[in-house]
Amino acid sequence: MSKRTSAKYKLDRRMGENVFGRPKSPVNRREYGPGQHGQRRKSKMSDFGIQLRAKQKLKGYYGDVTEKQFKRTFFEASRMKGDASQNLIGLLERRLDMIVYRAKFAPTIWAARQLVSHGHIRVNGTKCNIASRRVDLNDVIELGPKAQEMALVMEAQSLAERDVPDYVVPDGTAKVTFTRVPKLDEVPYPVRMEPNLVVEFYSR
Repeated sequence: MSKRTSAKYKLDRRMGENVFGRPKSPVNRREYGPGQHGQRRKSKMSDFGIQLRAKQKLKGYYGDVTEKQFKRTFFEASRMKGDASQNLIGLLERRLDMIVYRAKFAPTIWAARQLVSHGHIRVNGTKCNIASRRVDLNDVIELGPKAQEMALVMEAQSLAERDVPDYVVPDGTAKVTFTRVPKLDEVPYPVRMEPNLVVEFYSR
């Protein structure tokens, strides 16, 4: 599992958007970019720059997935039947750390990844510590006994800023079932994601 080495809100400043929809985001106070030249008028971006930015935003939203892992997911999506951009979103949403985040077991995607890597999550009753594990339809994801008493988990469950999407069905406060793979317009992104530009980026 990759370790996050940079500040988690750096992506927000770079993109000029509240990518994670968090009230603490610095973009809520400063919408311009970071650094001494952040307030300069932005020059027109090339097509490559627009595609790269879309890729960085999507990759960053899912917890800064490594380039190798993200690229592998894209090529898998492109080999599947149907729209490659929809397939890519479906595969990313099936990651175990993302299901833990969607279930509101953790306040951020990084906290969700840590819960998984520390062995606090069970899939169909079996402990799993691989954050990138792909969840199958009707898999049951639940918190371990220790995790249910964690302040971090209780804080996440009380957050008003996001809801549990309907493809993650709760059973009490410590268990959810992944019922179907969502389409792009069903995923509760706080900002607009453009996976079609990611497809264009890798298809160059």
